Amino acid sequence: MENIIRIAVQKSGRLSDDSLKLIKECGIKFHNGTGKLKSSSTNFPIEFLFLRDDDIPGYVADGIADLGIVGENELVEKDKNVNVLKKLGFSKCRLSLAIPKGEEYSGINYFEGKNIATSYPKILENYLKKVNINADIHEISGSVEIAPSIGLAEGICDIVSSGSTLMMNGLKEVEEIFQSEAVLISNKDITTEKQATVEKLLFRMGAVQEGKKNKYVLLNAPNDSLDKILSLIPGMRSPTILPLAEAGWSSVHSVISEDQFWENIEELRNAGAQGILVVPIEKMLI
Repeated sequence: MENIIRIAVQKSGRLSDDSLKLIKECGIKFHNGTGKLKSSSTNFPIEFLFLRDDDIPGYVADGIADLGIVGENELVEKDKNVNVLKKLGFSKCRLSLAIPKGEEYSGINYFEGKNIATSYPKILENYLKKVNINADIHEISGSVEIAPSIGLAEGICDIVSSGSTLMMNGLKEVEEIFQSEAVLISNKDITTEKQATVEKLLFRMGAVQEGKKNKYVLLNAPNDSLDKILSLIPGMRSPTILPLAEAGWSSVHSVISEDQFWENIEELRNAGAQGILVVPIEKMLI
């Protein structure tokens, strides 16, 4: 069928797990057994290619895959001609410079004239140009953290999530140079028929993302405090208010961002709100 789209997803790892979880939350069913490199959905016009993450931008740019889910770090490093359709909010990390923890660090000038080992030479080169630092970049494909201890480089530039890997290798993070998260990318020449399928997928992803950012809140409120309480939980359009069996009380239902709720929780309690329930939202259509 002309409207079937092909999406490239990392074949293993945290990015793969998060990507497939999102797709399943969009109601798309498929089978992806261990070691399987290709799969098709049973209820949505989409096929899956399970690839190495650094191959995904190229597959999408060349039209072998219509879409791809990849980290921004790999996308920028590969520098392929693709469209970024959506930031996905997971697999967040940063690309940072690090040096041996015993070294004194006073600023970015530390790296002037030094050697830096990295798997991301393009991103690092762009950053060094921006801050006017001349350093020698040594591109290596893995085990970047070992470079200072074997004399290959005075510092490294690598992906950092928690920083525990740096600590285990006697390194400390000194400069963050790039922030990354998973993004959905597309080929620039998708047909009109396939674009219609892409729009359906984007709609589903948007509904799942909005659901994760918001919570459904129910609470009991004294009627004489309703105005104050409603000002703290405005909702998507306006809260739902239902009378309780007990005179002078109402049940208030609303949808708000989780962060906004926690910022206002004490004010809600002080205003007289009771029996507060916060319920996850699976999907939310705006």
